[in-house]
Amino acid sequence: METATTLTLVACGLFFLTGLLTGIWKHSAMMTNASRMAPTYVDIAHRASLLYAFASLVLLKFIEFSPFPSWVNTTAAAAPLLFFAVAIGRYLSLARSNETDNQYKLPLDATRVVMPMLIVAEVGGFGVLFAGFLLRRFAGW
Repeated sequence: METATTLTLVACGLFFLTGLLTGIWKHSAMMTNASRMAPTYVDIAHRASLLYAFASLVLLKFIEFSPFPSWVNTTAAAAPLLFFAVAIGRYLSLARSNETDNQYKLPLDATRVVMPMLIVAEVGGFGVLFAGFLLRRFAGW
């Protein structure tokens, strides 16, 4: 099994498990809160984890069709997966502290640095895998 495939499946499993566990946290918070609402970032961490699990499967499918060497596919998959994990970690941290309902209310210094990196990693990583699919499908690679 290619390294990129293993990495993506492990990340998918961890993201999905995190989604399931944060679902328990969300349900518990809703049952004990008078408003029947979970803290904002518990809800966001739950949804993001589930969405990133399935986004990982999209990456996996494009890895399968990529004609690029293993190191290219691994790097292209690892970039968005890393930022998916960082985002989930951030949401979990905000959920645990329950100090905000909007991470952009906090000091923006780190966000101004991380967001451009996130955009390059996620769009670039997927873009490489998608380009590989297109090259194989339409250019005969």
